Amino acid sequence: MAPLLSLLCILYLVGPVISQDMPYEEYMAQLQACPKECRCPPNFPRAVYCDNRGLTSVPKMPPHTWYLYLQNNLIEGLSAESFRNATQLRWLNLNRNKITSEGVEEGALNAMPHLAHLYMDDNLLSSVPSPLPASLEHLRLSRNRISKIPAGVFLGLDKLNLLDLQGNKLMDDAVTEVSLKGLSNLVQINLAKNQLSNMPLGLPPTTTQLFLDGNNIEKIPAGYFKGLPKMAFLRLNHNKLESSGVPKNVFNVSSMLDLQLSHNQLTEVPLIPSGLEHLLLDHNKIKSVSGSNICPVAVEAVDDSVNDSVPRLRYLRLDGNDIKPPIPRDVILCFRLLRSIVI
Repeated sequence: MAPLLSLLCILYLVGPVISQDMPYEEYMAQLQACPKECRCPPNFPRAVYCDNRGLTSVPKMPPHTWYLYLQNNLIEGLSAESFRNATQLRWLNLNRNKITSEGVEEGALNAMPHLAHLYMDDNLLSSVPSPLPASLEHLRLSRNRISKIPAGVFLGLDKLNLLDLQGNKLMDDAVTEVSLKGLSNLVQINLAKNQLSNMPLGLPPTTTQLFLDGNNIEKIPAGYFKGLPKMAFLRLNHNKLESSGVPKNVFNVSSMLDLQLSHNQLTEVPLIPSGLEHLLLDHNKIKSVSGSNICPVAVEAVDDSVNDSVPRLRYLRLDGNDIKPPIPRDVILCFRLLRSIVI
């Protein structure tokens, strides 16, 4: 009797808030079905917190759960039975467990038709899990042991806009047009800290943010970005790029806003697109910089008026090179909007 009275008292206190979020019957069913290993806050009834509990398996979920937090446990596998009641789940956090690819039962993940966010960072996966729910918008799989992206694993995932695969063991033969097929609305892909030697092939034309830091990339093919008309943020820090492997006009993409090429082996500043706002070239082997060589328009044609033809560069980082100050006058004349130069 005492637990029921406590529950009724809680309901009385938070009732006005709950009634706006879920019906009374669902609210009661949710709290009463909360697993003993977990915490179900009365003021956030669609969330179930099972993190940091030393769990080795997924507890049976209440029927109206939208947000499930299972990070920092000892879970090794996922069965279809684990999520049988979780048909309304929108957000699943499985970071920092011990889940292996062999431990993910077929059908365990795509049984959740509303799942939008799936986080499985810091596990023991060797492959991108499959099949995945078509409702996914964000998929985070960083710091696993993934060396394989199964062909067709992303087919039907038309809503996926963020894919994080940083810190895995992907090589060039794993990131191909075949393995990435289906990502028709991808915006951001993170392939940093893998084992890539070449720029990835098969990226969809919707790609806006591409992160490739910490690989072994030595060159960028001429025309690589022609099929990526929305590319705005490109990070290639800590690679093995040499100026001979960077065609002069390769970054001449009108959508490019932020270009990071720190910690490479460049000896020259690449041609800067007019719309670029941030350029990081620190810790390369650049010995000089000349406005006549890097200005996207003729230096003498740049005036004080702010219009579309004026180069938009605002931040330029050149420290860690062999450049001696001061910055040449023609660089300043070209980039009239520069607010910060680090040298």
